[in-house]
Amino acid sequence: MPHGGPRLDEVDERLLALLRRDSRQPIAQLAKELGVSRGHLYSRIARLEEEGIVAGYTIRLGTQFSASRMRAHMMIKTLPRYRRDVESALMRIDDVQAIHAISGEYDIIAVLEAEGGAELNDIIDDIGQLDGIEKTTTLVLLATKLER
Repeated sequence: MPHGGPRLDEVDERLLALLRRDSRQPIAQLAKELGVSRGHLYSRIARLEEEGIVAGYTIRLGTQFSASRMRAHMMIKTLPRYRRDVESALMRIDDVQAIHAISGEYDIIAVLEAEGGAELNDIIDDIGQLDGIEKTTTLVLLATKLER
């Protein structure tokens, strides 16, 4: 990590890659793939968690289910001094999966996910009605080629 943050060695980097692929792999399997003992691996994982490098574990949706969902990236331009208010409002919408601050013409990208097109349209309309939004542009994702 830059700017004096925790340093990762090669084993840490490989461990993070394995956990990103499947965080439910047994410790014994991870230790074998990394060429370290289980005890050593437990210590590494504990350190990565304590240092905030690993903040938690989550699920990755199956390909078939994920393909059944409609996803979009909504670029949002806020009125001056409304960015934080808009971010707070977006955080309360369950269908907003991520919020990113960006540079350029727009201020925010919100990642949206819905059951279908009609539901996605409703979410887009609801977000467009939030106080403090000047302009939005929405890009519907057609297919995911790679997701880690």
